[in-house]
Amino acid sequence: MLSSLVFAVVLGVSAWLAFKSYGRVIRNIRLGKAESTDGPAMERWRNMALVAFGQQKMFKNMLPAVLHLFIYVAFLITQVELIEIVVDGLSGHHRYFSEYLGVLYSGVISFIEILSVLAFMATLIFLSRRNLLRLPRFTKPEMKGWPFKDANLILLGEIVLIVGIFCMNGADRVLHNRGAEHFGFDGVFAVSSWLGPLLFGGLSDTALHLLERFGWWLHIATVLGFLLYLPYSKHLHIMLAFPNTWFARLTAKGQMANMPEVQKEVRIMMGLEQPDAGAPAELPEFGANDVFSLSWKNLLNAYSCTECGRCTVACPANITGKKLSPRKIMMDVRDRAEEVGKNIDSGAQTQEQYDDGKSLFDYITPEEIHACTTCNACVEACPVLINPLDIILQLRRYEILTQSAGPAEWMPLFNAIENAGAAWQMGVERDAWKSEFKE
Repeated sequence: MLSSLVFAVVLGVSAWLAFKSYGRVIRNIRLGKAESTDGPAMERWRNMALVAFGQQKMFKNMLPAVLHLFIYVAFLITQVELIEIVVDGLSGHHRYFSEYLGVLYSGVISFIEILSVLAFMATLIFLSRRNLLRLPRFTKPEMKGWPFKDANLILLGEIVLIVGIFCMNGADRVLHNRGAEHFGFDGVFAVSSWLGPLLFGGLSDTALHLLERFGWWLHIATVLGFLLYLPYSKHLHIMLAFPNTWFARLTAKGQMANMPEVQKEVRIMMGLEQPDAGAPAELPEFGANDVFSLSWKNLLNAYSCTECGRCTVACPANITGKKLSPRKIMMDVRDRAEEVGKNIDSGAQTQEQYDDGKSLFDYITPEEIHACTTCNACVEACPVLINPLDIILQLRRYEILTQSAGPAEWMPLFNAIENAGAAWQMGVERDAWKSEFKE
């Protein structure tokens, strides 16, 4: 009874802390301005099923895709055993589901153990790729410090989870073989039934009981710690990949959003529309310079980024040595949203009148956004449909249209279009050729 009460308290406190942490992330995402979610629901369900759940875009690179699949499927299926651990902890039972599933229970746990072994192997390979082989996309400048440690911490956490499972199941099988009380479930587990006796067969019953409880608590404590850690980690994509793929834009990847004010001015210039006499003299701000002027979808993209670097590897500007890294853009947007959220939580600023004298341009340099060729390679490469290009375009629009700034070599082009309606400076009107023809 006491153990169930302790477990309930630990579970309740963890749930409350998780509620606050995830609530903070949702609040930060909602700092962005509104954006429509129109589009056929079936296409959105398809995106989520194929891309988020089915890992479709991961399989462009087979080896890491298969290894990631081992960890992903193990994570999903292990939730069955996690649910049983929670039920056992609250009810005081031991292997509660075994009474109802019978022989099927052995099959489920065996499947979980096999997946856990595969996930363990995949985790070791991923750790080696990052720390021994040091693949280039994991050692880019933006991955120095915390991002690199974050990835390793999660992988080490995976190993701790697996150790907990096999300590619990292995000690359980040895005690069952000895006929110990409360360990009477008669079943064979694919791995623990031979690994348990091999590793723990020489321990006393008391030591085995302690080892079984150690494995049980290690597994649930790691899961709860993982749950509380996710809001501060790039691995938040485990949860946000699903809404991110659901809310992804359904328009063509290369389609840029129009600016109604600019479109109206162009139509007036071409004689297709008359000026509005009641229009305000002051022009609105174009593009975005901070998280408040990005959309909530842009911020959801930033929080869904797993920092895998596929976008940066595919970026032709980055390949040729330019400073632009689409992954860094997403990381910078998330860092800025975190900074704004902390200032609001501390009471130093209010969301309605926020002004700390900073913006996204304190994180992202003009050199980065100027290097983008708008080729959409980063958008195509992302395994969860994140769109770094949209953020880059909005920052560039703000710089050029609102601040009237930009690279000096671009200015003649802008002036020519504004004054002559053509990309090149010409001494005659663009439509002067029409006068050569008589009706």
